[in-house]
Amino acid sequence: QVQLVESGGGSVQAGGSLRLSCAAFGYTYSNYCMGWFRQAPGKEREGVAVIDRYGASLYADSVKGRFTISRDNAKNTLHLQMNSLKPEDTGMYYCARRGAIWCLSGGLGSSGFDYWGQGTQVTVSS
Repeated sequence: QVQLVESGGGSVQAGGSLRLSCAAFGYTYSNYCMGWFRQAPGKEREGVAVIDRYGASLYADSVKGRFTISRDNAKNTLHLQMNSLKPEDTGMYYCARRGAIWCLSGGLGSSGFDYWGQGTQVTVSS
């Protein structure tokens, strides 16, 4: 069955970096769009970045220039390199799968994402 497993979260000071990973199992990974989302305590979940099968990507304005989404189709993995972290980046980070057709045109909303990982916690202290 489809399974997404995140890793790489942790606690860092503001200005630091983390690299999140998401391992995908149970489907043909290269055929699907992937995304990263985050949810801070007391806030709604928000889209962070989306990447299509070919590597084209879309970012939330709040992370542009600091975060980079990438994928390795040979290893069925998704990554999120997070640099210059800020306290407001704190939250639970989730990877998710979306069908290929509406990948980037679907934007950063959760519509079309059908499978989600369990999340990995990122905490940024000031």
